[in-house]
Amino acid sequence: MTELKNDRFLRALLKEPVDVTPVWMMRQAGRYLPEYRELRSKAGDFMSLCMNPELACEVTIQPLERFDLDAAILFSDILTIPDAMGLGLYFETGEGPRFKKPVRTASDVEALSVPDPEKDLGYVMDAVRTIRTELNGRVPLIGFSGSPWTLATYMVEGGSSKDFRRIKAMMFDQPAVLSQLLDVLADSVIEYLNAQIKAGAQAVQIFDTWGGALSPECYKAFSLKYMEKIVSGLIREHEGRKVPVILFTKNGGQWLESMAATGADALGLDWTTDISDARQRVGDKVTLQGNMDPSVLYASPDRIRAEVAKILSDFGPGEGHVFNLGHGIHQFVEPDRAKVFVDAVHELSAQYHTQ
Repeated sequence: MTELKNDRFLRALLKEPVDVTPVWMMRQAGRYLPEYRELRSKAGDFMSLCMNPELACEVTIQPLERFDLDAAILFSDILTIPDAMGLGLYFETGEGPRFKKPVRTASDVEALSVPDPEKDLGYVMDAVRTIRTELNGRVPLIGFSGSPWTLATYMVEGGSSKDFRRIKAMMFDQPAVLSQLLDVLADSVIEYLNAQIKAGAQAVQIFDTWGGALSPECYKAFSLKYMEKIVSGLIREHEGRKVPVILFTKNGGQWLESMAATGADALGLDWTTDISDARQRVGDKVTLQGNMDPSVLYASPDRIRAEVAKILSDFGPGEGHVFNLGHGIHQFVEPDRAKVFVDAVHELSAQYHTQ
């Protein structure tokens, strides 16, 4: 087992002392990097890139060559599980992900089964193993999955949606059918993330991208309940270290207390939640990850540094903060602005740590 040369990300997730606040970016391996665009064009399409372990490894490591990041995140897609269930994932130019066989009826749900991670999603596990070898202890590797609710929205809608009319109709009219779908997805995510951990992921994040589209009652019943089931089913120690779990519900700042009670180690915040207020509300129960508005990266270097300084000051001294954007980095951001951001976090955060 290779020793980690930089473990401040894992230490921060467990509220242990660090020298500076660790930083990584959601979507840090992606379209804003010219080297990514070049590799994707060679691969032919997005899924060909995801399904080639060597190329997925190369993409994962690209941002680490440019920026002093404290973690790598597996290059993959949240829709790998529904794809492995045989729903026929494809990408329509300008439309995003689509499914040839959406899940609309009770019999559609009955036909679904939990994919075998090594057999049906072996390319993901091969990518994790390849990346861990290539990283050689440089920084920790984050594995991830979509939340059951978020995966279900794509599966029922047949792709992206602005109003979630089909899945919300199912939720209100056929709650038992939706619950059955969410159960099989929760079981699938548990198997999938545990396989990623066994393959070498050293922390995992659950992306609940569309949880914020729900009312408080529905969020707890149809999103949070299933994320809590996942957290309780995950391997929490591997290779002699704890494996931290991060929950991120976009537009979910109003539910932080309930999220903190799931047993997760950290909560992701988007930029609509004040990090000082969030810290007061959850206390020392969990680490907080976030939460700069990605659009700040369109601004001048001085403005980026000022925003980083403000968020660090709002969080205040002490442990339990992983700096990140409040959602994924935008594709039109200049890479040099991302470097300003990452460097500013390290430079300006040392004063808040006693180590």
